[in-house]
Amino acid sequence: MSITFDQTSAHHSAPPRRAGFSTTNLSIVRKLALAFSAIVIVSVVVASMLTRALQQIDDASGELRVASSVLATIGKAEALHLDRSNIARTYVLALRPDIAKRYHDTSQNVDKTIADVLGMPITDKDVVDAIEKFKAAANTWRVEIGDPMVELARNAATFDQGRDLAASTRASEVQSTVRSAVADMQAEITKWEDETAVLKDNAIATAQYLQLGGAGATIVILLIIAAWLSNQIATPVNRMTQAMRSLAAGDLKVAIPAVERMDEVGQMASAVQTFKDAAIEKVRLEAEAAETRRRADEDNAARAAQKAEEDRQDNIAIVALGNGLDALSKGDLMHRIDAPFPDKLVKLRSDFNDSVEKLQQTMLSITSSVKAIHAGTGEIYTAADDLSRRTEQQAASLEETAAALDEITATVKKTAEGAVHAREVVSTAKADAETSGVVVRKAIDAMGTIEKSSEQISRIIGVIDEIAFQTNLLALNAGVEAARAGDAGRGFAVVASEVRALAQRSAEAAREIKSLISTSTTQVGEGVKLVAETGKALERIVVQVAEINSVVTNIAASAHEQSTGLDQVNSAVNQMDQVTQQNAAMVEESTAASHSLSQETEELSRQISTFRLGKAVAVETSRPSSHKAPVRAPRPELKVAVASYGSNAARAIAPAADDWQEF
Repeated sequence: MSITFDQTSAHHSAPPRRAGFSTTNLSIVRKLALAFSAIVIVSVVVASMLTRALQQIDDASGELRVASSVLATIGKAEALHLDRSNIARTYVLALRPDIAKRYHDTSQNVDKTIADVLGMPITDKDVVDAIEKFKAAANTWRVEIGDPMVELARNAATFDQGRDLAASTRASEVQSTVRSAVADMQAEITKWEDETAVLKDNAIATAQYLQLGGAGATIVILLIIAAWLSNQIATPVNRMTQAMRSLAAGDLKVAIPAVERMDEVGQMASAVQTFKDAAIEKVRLEAEAAETRRRADEDNAARAAQKAEEDRQDNIAIVALGNGLDALSKGDLMHRIDAPFPDKLVKLRSDFNDSVEKLQQTMLSITSSVKAIHAGTGEIYTAADDLSRRTEQQAASLEETAAALDEITATVKKTAEGAVHAREVVSTAKADAETSGVVVRKAIDAMGTIEKSSEQISRIIGVIDEIAFQTNLLALNAGVEAARAGDAGRGFAVVASEVRALAQRSAEAAREIKSLISTSTTQVGEGVKLVAETGKALERIVVQVAEINSVVTNIAASAHEQSTGLDQVNSAVNQMDQVTQQNAAMVEESTAASHSLSQETEELSRQISTFRLGKAVAVETSRPSSHKAPVRAPRPELKVAVASYGSNAARAIAPAADDWQEF
């Protein structure tokens, strides 16, 4: 074996270690604990922030559902109130008991519907105040207009008062108050919905930013920790291995790295430095022995025997030390020099044995540290797997949220379609009511014509009555004159008597006809009045149907706007679902990085296993059983292709693919 020797390094010793705190001086176990703590802290912070954002989204969605229910129920209450108003007027016209019962039942339904709305979890005080205002206006109409109208119309003595109350200015004012309260209430509900939608959009945007930032921060921290652990552990150990191989090959000029460190690597470096010093001392001693032999040859024969003995002892020491160094170069750290050395070389044997003992203890410590590194790697892998599972659970929650929003959107669309249909029905009813008004006006005109004809007939009958009266007087005069004429006027007297009888019957018939015509004229006048009142009622119905048409049109527009807003919210939730899928792919890359770190640890274990340490040390080269991946069903295809990242870590995912859990 060729050994190079530098006299200037014969008395080299380890440099003094630096004082003060440094991560380099931390033990390997503490370094791993520090790295794992950083990962856990980041994961907890990101998970808590995401949970809070999702809770805000859920609260906003709940408020939107409540607002939609409130709007639908209020629309029902308004329709019931209008129906109640129409039923009250119909009762005044028809005076049917079943209509009165319908009025009271509808009033109870109006009160119950408003109570149901107030019982809903409404968080906006302005909306509650608007509903209370509508309730007060509806109760005012019922107390001041509706109930008195029905009660007055029920009694024949107060019927006219009930009819006048229905057409009074106060009734119109109270009804206008109700319509104003409805408009204010709808405006407040719409404002509440808009504010809640803004809050939900902000929460969704926050969740998206948190997902992207959390995933990016986690990946960056994992990469930094992997690079830091590699720089702090794997690189120094590889350099130390190269130095030991050079030293075993006889290169005594090699510099021992990491001597100044205070961790396990620094302890191993100190042991190797001691081994180097012992090798240098061995070379120096061999040179001195050769010099001693050269001088012994020149001494006298008297000292030859003593010199031979000293040479023999030196040779024994040199052979023993050479065997020890040879065993050490082969990685046998159990070898000790037991051969007796001369007194001047006893310290060399002691130093060699102490150096090998210290190196053996250091390697045993490194072996334990490698086991800790491997265990830490397994914990990092488990943490990444847990993060992946939580990310997948979040993706499943977002999918459920998207499905619920789809159902809400479909319901709102159906509501909008129903409102449009109601608007069409109300428009048809308005057209029919206007047609009925035209018919009633024609009937009024016809009644007026009949009334005029009856008056003309009455005048004609009066003329006929006067003619009969005159004829009767003439017949009476003719009879008197015939009586005066005696027998000559007897025949004329008979004719005069017949004419008088005919005139009397004509007068009686004219009086009867005049009586019938008078009765008919009175009845026609009453009919004209009733038809005129019917026309006015139809005109009021037309106005009210127009108001209903306007309200239903507003409801249809609001429902359409709600449907459009829910479509936008649904699109945003689907976007969040896609981002969560991308996060799952990025977490898979993190798992691949931890797997690569585990392989580096196994390579270090293999290199350490080349040394013979004298104790049963088994370094685990596979994943700990406590972190065994669960058996899972085939995973559904991700919505975002993982191959788009195109990194080496993504290609390393395949060996660990079975470690993922199903959504």
